[in-house]
Amino acid sequence: MSAITAAAVKELREITGVAMMDCKKALVECNGDLEEAKEFLRKKGQAKALKKSSRETREGAVEIRVDENHRSGAIIKLACETDFVARNESFKALLQTLGGQVLSQGSDALMEQQLVDGGGTIQDLINGKVAELGENMQLLDAARIEVNQGWVGGYVHMTGKIGVILGLETEAASEDPKLQQLAHDLAMHIAASPAEAVREDQVDSALIEKEREVFSAQARESGKPEEIIEKMIEGRIKKFLKEICVETQPFVKDPQKTVGQLVKEVSKEIGVGIRLESFIKYQF
Repeated sequence: MSAITAAAVKELREITGVAMMDCKKALVECNGDLEEAKEFLRKKGQAKALKKSSRETREGAVEIRVDENHRSGAIIKLACETDFVARNESFKALLQTLGGQVLSQGSDALMEQQLVDGGGTIQDLINGKVAELGENMQLLDAARIEVNQGWVGGYVHMTGKIGVILGLETEAASEDPKLQQLAHDLAMHIAASPAEAVREDQVDSALIEKEREVFSAQARESGKPEEIIEKMIEGRIKKFLKEICVETQPFVKDPQKTVGQLVKEVSKEIGVGIRLESFIKYQF
């Protein structure tokens, strides 16, 4: 049997819109033959919109759903071909359904999940909507976030092109309106900022090394002594991390304070320790 490469699985996924694992299974079943795998998926009803699924999906929208207690939330990124469809009420209804599904069931084996309201899988639902609206659609990303105690909040820009969800962990249970407003304000801040992580220790080391290489090349063009160059590089790395980490960024609604200072202020006001642990940001 021919080896099934990641590139082949990715290509079949892009053509059919079917989940990666199912694409791999189809290629294994068809001995790596791409055309046979496409037909295999069509016969299984997983590629009903095959003719449309090769079209590029550059538009779309982000959806956020939060449970009634604000202890968990979901965010999804759904792509389509045109902004016209992205603003369509039927597309928006699909976003809400998918958001509710991820909120309830999480994002594992997403496309194969049975819909909580019945009617088949998520893949079946999307295939049906493709047939209805006549455009290719791709569920690009989905995630769920939870807190033990605290508040999950989010923000979607009015265009639907940027969405952020985050969790504020608190030392004691609280539903203080100031905590709720903080969650909303921080999500809005992250949506408007080049945020990569909450704190420096969360930044991907590969990203830091990539920036270090760029800064190093730029610094060495100065012709300065090596010990000066190293100090220049470290200084620029520190500045870079300060700019991309949420806690050290100037708060968009009041640049005179950092986000970290804002969190401490609200914590003191409500008498409960607050910690921003993580966030998820999707955008088109």
